[in-house]
Amino acid sequence: MAQLFFKHGAMNSGKSIEILKVAHNYEEQNKPVVIFTPGIDTRDEVGHVSSRIGLKRKANAIFDDTDLFELVKEIDPKPYCVLIDEVQFLKKEHVLQLTQIVDELDIPVMGFGLKNDFQNEMFEGSKYMLIYADKIEEMKTICWFCHRKAIMNLRVDENGHPVYTGEQIQIGGNDSYYPVCRKCHANPPLTH
Repeated sequence: MAQLFFKHGAMNSGKSIEILKVAHNYEEQNKPVVIFTPGIDTRDEVGHVSSRIGLKRKANAIFDDTDLFELVKEIDPKPYCVLIDEVQFLKKEHVLQLTQIVDELDIPVMGFGLKNDFQNEMFEGSKYMLIYADKIEEMKTICWFCHRKAIMNLRVDENGHPVYTGEQIQIGGNDSYYPVCRKCHANPPLTH
């Protein structure tokens, strides 16, 4: 029986590499998968999943008007699994479409992403994944500054100073965000 999975973690917890690994494991057994990523993520190229260790793969871009259920329903042969990178950027409607894929098409869906933003507010996609997912798993990493578990994301400016205000979405990697513990989020050591 198919399920909706939400695997979340702070920046640098290995979410994108996990998607690539899961896809490889299915495809090695001749079981096709379909991979999606939000079109808003332009770090590498629109429609690509990229890991910090250098692996990259083409994916289907999701935009506000994308109907994931209809897209997956039309794929032949039917995929064995649907994988979504950066699931935090999805809209509520997209998450509901993922539940349809699971419930009506009996295809497992795995969404990977951040739970909270740099101000420790929920992203829309993450909020609804937490509500609707059958299984929720935290992917762990350590704080950029100390030995504690990172549970938050610290946004930094070009000089490495913490930023606590601004738009919720600012696409970036290690140049813009650090995985941090609660203590270091509140009082980070200067990074530069």
